Amino acid sequence: MRYRTNTLLGGLLFATLVGVIATGCGGSKKASTSTTAGTTTTSGLASAPGSTGMNKKIAAEVPAKVKSKGTLTVATDATYAPNEFIASNGKTVTGWDPELGQTLGKVMGLKWKFVNATFDTIIPGLQSGKYDVGMSSFTDTKAREKVVDFVTYFTAGTSFYVKAQGGPTISSLADLCGHSVGVERGTTQASDATAQSAKCRKAGKAGVGVHVYPDQNAANLALESGRQQVGMADSPVAAYIVKQSAGKFKLTGKSYNNAPYGIAFPKGDGMTTPVLAALKELISNGTYKKILTKWGVQGGAITNPAVNAAVS
Repeated sequence: MRYRTNTLLGGLLFATLVGVIATGCGGSKKASTSTTAGTTTTSGLASAPGSTGMNKKIAAEVPAKVKSKGTLTVATDATYAPNEFIASNGKTVTGWDPELGQTLGKVMGLKWKFVNATFDTIIPGLQSGKYDVGMSSFTDTKAREKVVDFVTYFTAGTSFYVKAQGGPTISSLADLCGHSVGVERGTTQASDATAQSAKCRKAGKAGVGVHVYPDQNAANLALESGRQQVGMADSPVAAYIVKQSAGKFKLTGKSYNNAPYGIAFPKGDGMTTPVLAALKELISNGTYKKILTKWGVQGGAITNPAVNAAVS
């Protein structure tokens, strides 16, 4: 719910990778090396399991001005494994978001070129025309719908994680009172923790020490080093961070506020219609579920994607 996380890839030590892994929505799979946000890196993914080719009917729905480009620039903050992260070669954007996005592109007869960008710059980049698409574990919210359009494609909540040894027990936002939290800038987790701090103080309790970091990697490093007590990220990302931490982190409490992820587009650019149709085809033919299962996130699969379907 970007809502984000860590980019730890198999084989590397968590302590080394935690500083390389970074919403609002966002975790990872094989050892990865960070790249500077803004660096253009195409995700050279193998063909998705069961992927389909171009659907001429759906391709015909792509607006002419978009079709003429042939290749769309898709911004993602590649610090949120397993959703989106940098592969072990240090430059390739990978994860199930890029894999699904590229497969959607094939259905529409378009190439989706993923580029790494800082999370809170993506929506402004869509508004300015710098990017054609934003696919970065964005939670579809009513506030964001005022400036971009979304096609929903997944559902996730926020989960808490702490050090496995000596970490506080956090069962809900209310338990954050008096604790320090490391969150990524521009995420709903940052907003939630800040709002909870005000509630704590209003109730006569100690506030939440909310520490905002430029990316999820930095937030995870703060938790690893003991500078913060609690981490917050989207549920699939938090689960992956814990899984890859070699026992250093653990989940605590239950996830809250399940909400839809959305692929973001410039307001009114006409792309929601063909993308929604392409996604429905991938759901219908089983490709969508196969991609999610490959990355271990099938628990967030949806059956009824929609345009601008924010719940809050």
